[in-house]
Amino acid sequence: MIRPTRQGVLLMAAGAPLALLAGIAVPHLWFVGLLWVPLVFTLIGLDTLFAAAPPNLEVRCPGAIEIGAPLVVEIAIDSGSRPPIGLELALATGPRLRPLADDRVRVAPGEDSAMIAFEPIRRGTDSIEHLWSRWTGPLRLIWRQRVTDIGRRILITPDIRPVREAAAMLLRDAQAGEMARIDRGEGSEFEALSEWRSGMERRTIDWNHSARHLKLLARENRIERNNQVVFAIDAGRVMCEPVQGLPRVDRAIGAALLAAYSALKLGDRVGLFGFDSKPRISSGAVSGVRAFPLMQRLAGELDYSTAETNFTLALATLAGDLTRRSLVVVFTEFTDQAGAELMIRAAASLMGRHLVLFVILNDEELETIAAAEPMTIDDVSRAVTAAAMLRERRIVVSRLRHLGIHVLEAAYDGVGPALVRQYLDFKRRNLL
Repeated sequence: MIRPTRQGVLLMAAGAPLALLAGIAVPHLWFVGLLWVPLVFTLIGLDTLFAAAPPNLEVRCPGAIEIGAPLVVEIAIDSGSRPPIGLELALATGPRLRPLADDRVRVAPGEDSAMIAFEPIRRGTDSIEHLWSRWTGPLRLIWRQRVTDIGRRILITPDIRPVREAAAMLLRDAQAGEMARIDRGEGSEFEALSEWRSGMERRTIDWNHSARHLKLLARENRIERNNQVVFAIDAGRVMCEPVQGLPRVDRAIGAALLAAYSALKLGDRVGLFGFDSKPRISSGAVSGVRAFPLMQRLAGELDYSTAETNFTLALATLAGDLTRRSLVVVFTEFTDQAGAELMIRAAASLMGRHLVLFVILNDEELETIAAAEPMTIDDVSRAVTAAAMLRERRIVVSRLRHLGIHVLEAAYDGVGPALVRQYLDFKRRNLL
């Protein structure tokens, strides 16, 4: 594609006043002004003819990026023996990638690469769709422009920097002996025999071996490994409401990844299950810390939804996929009694074989409205409505606990550590 530059347009427009001045000053040579237009067209044709050939461009970028980290796209330029003059490059992306500065970069003569940085603003899948390039001829009267289809898929994954920080804390605890106490001394899997000492529980005494060795010996057990933990994340309409600027589902994914990393680190098997009106993602059970990038990638593919959550279909599908007893951690939210009733019935079907934990974020907005001092009639109405919604919420939580389902209520900024502590408590109590 060929387009005139600003200089070419101004040069063409300059012919009109020059022809007018020539007609006034030398009336018998008025026709000379008509030669200006073909002269400019001739110059434009020569500029097009001697413009450089299209350069070879190669786009290099990672296939996945975390929210909060810049996506730097490198464009390699192979211009051959005749480098283009005034080369400019631009990238067309989807709505989840926002340019950090200008999405157009000018390449200086002699440079063989250019970089454009983008900021991912939402989790999900985006793409680099097109690469726009243009350059001028030697007279700078025309632009030669080319559009190259890229179609490079970019997966925007959750930010796992909190997971890395928590992992460092776990390692420090292990060095201090905390994880050793969790791993050994409790549980039901036999580890070793040791001499019974004052302060140890009497039920740990092995009477047969004690009689054989003529001294009291106690059994040391350890926490079982290879348990199965499944994180079921509701991505429906209610979970997409923001909490302090970030959707609830993103808060849930961050907490699930932190707990999943802890479970993989302790030797358990982990699965990720996402759903809204129907199941969306399912990882199956994986083990080992090396499987954590798979969990992160699948969590990034769990998109936001405006559909109502179908708990009956989702939890029934999950129950059918589980072949052994598991800890099922459900991240969800409820706003009405009808939806909560369906959720309770679906969760009750898991109780016969599995350990179920519901994770719910505290609704600080409702609590603030209900506790605020009313100044007007509208404030009273809002406070009464918020208090009624909180009361219904407490009723649903009480019903879940009455069924034997564990419920974890935590603040948005502390749900991850609270979930890890709850998971470790389940292991200590041999509930998995």
